[in-house]
Amino acid sequence: QVQLVESGGGLVQAGGSLRLSCAASGRVYSLNAMGWYRQAPGKQRELVAGITRGGNTNYADSVKGRFTISRDNTKNTVYLQMNSLKPEDTAVYYCNAETITPQPTGLTMRTDWGQGTQVTVSS
Repeated sequence: QVQLVESGGGLVQAGGSLRLSCAASGRVYSLNAMGWYRQAPGKQRELVAGITRGGNTNYADSVKGRFTISRDNTKNTVYLQMNSLKPEDTAVYYCNAETITPQPTGLTMRTDWGQGTQVTVSS
């Protein structure tokens, strides 16, 4: 079993910053791509940023230049630095990972999600 635990959410004023962290634990052999998604009330979940194991990144247009995704493969952790936050960034942020786990039959890849962390940006 694999757990992804997010932290770092909270309430911040517009223009402020937050740093989200997501640590993977449990039966983790390795992690491939990791990412951050968000879901605002009444809206679909959307990709915010993604990062490959090698460090290649991609971002939603709405956050380019403001958010930075990074990872520490030695700690099985992914981060999201969020600067110049706007009220429209308010959402529950979810961590996502392509996890390689050891099974009796060999290594298996699965997709895991964290429980989500609330980010609220006040105007």
